[in-house]
Amino acid sequence: MLFSLLGYFLRYVDPMNLSTTHVTEFVLLGFPGSWKTQIFLFVLFLLFYVLTLLGNGAIICAVRCDSRLHTPMYFLLGNFAFLEIWYVSSTVPNMLANILSKTKAISFSGCFLQFYFFFSLGTTECLFLAVMAYDRYLAICRPLHYPVIMTRRLCCILVSSCWLIGFLGYPIPIFSISQLPFCGSNIIDHFLCDMDPLMALSCALAPITEFIFYAQSSFVLFFTISYILRSYILLLRAVFQVPSAAGRRKAFSTCGSHLVVVSLFYGTVMVMYVSPTYGISTLMQKILTLVYSVMTPLFNPLIYSLRNKDMKLALRKVLLGMRIVKNI
Repeated sequence: MLFSLLGYFLRYVDPMNLSTTHVTEFVLLGFPGSWKTQIFLFVLFLLFYVLTLLGNGAIICAVRCDSRLHTPMYFLLGNFAFLEIWYVSSTVPNMLANILSKTKAISFSGCFLQFYFFFSLGTTECLFLAVMAYDRYLAICRPLHYPVIMTRRLCCILVSSCWLIGFLGYPIPIFSISQLPFCGSNIIDHFLCDMDPLMALSCALAPITEFIFYAQSSFVLFFTISYILRSYILLLRAVFQVPSAAGRRKAFSTCGSHLVVVSLFYGTVMVMYVSPTYGISTLMQKILTLVYSVMTPLFNPLIYSLRNKDMKLALRKVLLGMRIVKNI
């Protein structure tokens, strides 16, 4: 029994590695290329970041300022835009600084702090998308009961639950990963601190911690996407029963934007964290991560505002009000 335990220990922990120097910082390689390429990427990502902040900020202002948008759907949309601002801010500012940095270093604590916020905000986004699907299901499938069920109080409870579950789910697993010995190479071939690159640098394997982390992430992904798909199957069934073509078009228009966001976000996330990534090149993994962490928050304001007449009117009202104040 003793020799079996010793063999297990030696298989998962290399004592020679544990005696080496402890890692105090990591090096994020980011995207490869010459200095001109790095400057181009810096300008491009900075433009994306500014447009994301402006677009989602405009949605928040429109929802707050226009009384016609004080409904559950737009209340959820405004909170979702607020979440997107934080989500993109968990990666892009550090990525921009990293592009211009000569050392491309990030501190040990800074790396795990980014890791925590990135996954917590990503989980919160999954839950938000499920709540928004529930809202659309009620609005179309149960329109008479919608005002009674989807009250302001319920909206606040759902939004608060999304934030709490997202941020309370990862402290223990991520803290456990941070306690592993990182005593070898400190180079991460990515533009952010992610699970697989960090585990690859650890001197000791942690199968239980890895299992808990991936089981938790997979549960959130499968639970939310299953609920969203179920909601839209029921929703589409109800839409096809609408007698008028105009009513069907309005229902499809209302839900189409949400489906685009869901497809874009879940499609890339599932490839990264559910399907095996050993056959995917490192560059492709970076591009996929870029899609759901940077491009999706950028596209959301365009998708929701350009396909929504009420939102476009509210944004014009906000912009007109800003011009009047500026002229005064």
